[in-house]
Order: sequence, then structure tokens, then C-alpha cells
Amino acid sequence: MPRIAIPMHDDPSHASRPVLDAIRDNLGFVPNVFRLIANSPEVLTCFAAFQAGLAGTLGAKTRARIALAVAQVNGSDYYLSAHSYLGLNRAGLSAEEIKLNRHGASGDTRAHAAVDFAAKVARERGRVRGIDIARVREAGFSDAEVVEIVALVAENVFTNFLNEVARTEIDFPVVAACEAA
Repeated sequence: MPRIAIPMHDDPSHASRPVLDAIRDNLGFVPNVFRLIANSPEVLTCFAAFQAGLAGTLGAKTRARIALAVAQVNGSDYYLSAHSYLGLNRAGLSAEEIKLNRHGASGDTRAHAAVDFAAKVARERGRVRGIDIARVREAGFSDAEVVEIVALVAENVFTNFLNEVARTEIDFPVVAACEAA
């Protein structure tokens, strides 16, 4: 049972409805995580803007891969479930690729560097080594893209942590962090 209220789509304040409506229009429904964030219209508006700004970075597959790696590092069943579903059905990732991503890896050499780096950023709380940055650069990522990877890690850490705090009910096919990936 959730420890923080999950308002119904029609319940949040007037300030949250346009954001939730846009999410519903994009996904076909409003996932519990967004209704949870809607407890604070200010945070929902800020988060949606941050997410929209990052939507133009690194490509959908790489963003999905990073989300999976970070969710695994953080043990977030909600986001492993959500991003496994979205990775398969929206980003076009294979089940095998999702399995690799959960381990901070990828079958694509360039994506592997990004996912590995993102997992290290999450696991080490940003305290990565110089060699880690050098490896991601060697794979062809610019300094701007390194910043984007870190921003995607931060975006996912927020939602991973919030869902753990709230014990948000999973509204996607369930994937558990403790499952052998």
C-alpha cells in the first residue's frame, strides 16, 4: 500500500491537470508515478519540463537504456517495470538488450559506454574516475553528451527514490530488481 497518496487523475489541483492530460495523451494513461508527483503541482511542472527538455537528448533507445541501468542500481522495481515495458514497446529495445542494460551494459558499443558510465554515476553518486570519463569520450560522446547522461541519471534517481519512499503501486508488468537479470 502506498505511503503517500496517489491522487486520481481528476483529483489534483487545476495546476496539475494540463500536465497530467499531456502525459495521458502521450502514453494513453497516467502512470501512478506522475499522479504521485502531482501532489505538488510545482514539482510536477518542474519535473515534466526537465523530462521534456531531456527528451531531445541522446536518442530514445539510449535514454531508455540509461533509465534501466539506474533503476537496477537503485533497486527500483517501479522503474524497472516501467522502463522494461517502455523499452520494449516504445523505444524498440529487445528483451536481451534490456537484460544487458540492467547490468550497465549494451550490445551496441557506443550505447554500452553510455550505459556503463550512467550506472557508475548512479552507483558512485557522481564520484567517477577520470578513466570513466575518458572511456565515454572515446566512444564518441561529447562533453555536452556527458552532461546529458548525468542529467538523465539525476532524473531517474529522483523518480526511483520517490517511488521507493512512497511505495508506489506498480501499474506496468512487474519486473523486480532482485530477479536475476
